[in-house]
Amino acid sequence: MAIRLHHGDDDLEELHEINVTPFIDVMLVLLIIFMIAAPLATVDIPVDLPSSTSQPQQRPDKPVYLTVKADLALTLGDDPITRATLPAALATATKANKAERIFLRADRAVSYGDVMEVMNALRNAGYLHVALIGLENRDPR
Repeated sequence: MAIRLHHGDDDLEELHEINVTPFIDVMLVLLIIFMIAAPLATVDIPVDLPSSTSQPQQRPDKPVYLTVKADLALTLGDDPITRATLPAALATATKANKAERIFLRADRAVSYGDVMEVMNALRNAGYLHVALIGLENRDPR
């Protein structure tokens, strides 16, 4: 323990050190925020996607995902919908922009005919830009 014995000058001495403690505190808070927010930004609907060997394309900032699950239930983003409410739900999700690309994901167990029925429903609703989603670099079965 050090004691300062000289009290003659009341001048404050300049401190030439940077206090990094507040910086570290801010960085830890930001780390916690990003650790909590990152898992919430993903789509968490379990779908067994088929594989694809094509080059990945750039996707928009906020893509519209339409998912066909193994039991043929439809999900728009994270919200379950029915085939009857598909056009209204798409209009809400795309803000009635029929030129926006719809990303269609289907479980591997869904038959080709069922996927075509969904694509026909998209076409009937006026959405002609459809992208099929698959997994990359996976062993084909």
